Amino acid sequence: MPRRRQPSARQVRLGAELRKLREAAGLKAREAATLLEVDSVQMSQIESGIAGVSEGRVRRLAANYSCTDEELIAALVAMATDRTRGWWEKYRGLLPMPFLDLAELEYHATYRHNVEFLYVPGLLQTEDYARAIFSYRVPELPYGELELRVRHRMDRKVAIEGPDPAPYEAVIHESALRFRVGDRAASRVQLTRVLEISEAEHITVRVIPFDVDNFAGAASAMMYAGGTVPKLDTALRDTPHGTAFIDSEAQLGALRTLFRKVEAVSLEPERSRDFIHRLAKEL
Repeated sequence: MPRRRQPSARQVRLGAELRKLREAAGLKAREAATLLEVDSVQMSQIESGIAGVSEGRVRRLAANYSCTDEELIAALVAMATDRTRGWWEKYRGLLPMPFLDLAELEYHATYRHNVEFLYVPGLLQTEDYARAIFSYRVPELPYGELELRVRHRMDRKVAIEGPDPAPYEAVIHESALRFRVGDRAASRVQLTRVLEISEAEHITVRVIPFDVDNFAGAASAMMYAGGTVPKLDTALRDTPHGTAFIDSEAQLGALRTLFRKVEAVSLEPERSRDFIHRLAKEL
């Protein structure tokens, strides 16, 4: 298969999972290369996502790695043979790769969880709210690129508004709801948008009010996407250098626990809607 100049996060993840299976089996990369009748360079490219891998090779590696998890193997085969060209492809070459990677991750997710303390989650944002956020960037974005980012964020809503959407749960701190990212009118429209979307059967919105006791999780902001099997879950967290995709099993387990702790101190969905309605009336 031809080498990729810029593999997607999903392609990199496939290679990483194959490497984890190899390491669990106690094999060196050169030994795995022999199994596929390729050289060590090609094996390295497969495990880094630079080179693709066929279904047959995935199954051959899994068998030689003594992997008996049939659900995981099937999921890896699906990743290897996926040829989806989603809506995000129209942004290729126009926006940085993480924008495309996020959209692809949301497309394949079996469920999504968000925890936010500063902003309304991107999937729930109005166009004016998103534009205000991107306009605040330093250095300022050229008008064309700013509008591309806004349009991309609006297109992402297909993940929760399109056909057969996966379950989505957002836990939002009161601070994110009170910050006037735009003006008063735009803030009211944004809160109304959250209220409207929270009525959907597959969407749950919970609020953490300022006056809740025993909450020390203000550093818990994350997006967590469920994979077809738990081992293929992915979490996203913001860092000083951009968004980090997390796939370590230990870290994913910690973040699942963290989400449950944050969820436990939040208001129930009905009380959360009442809370947001009161905030909107105050504006």
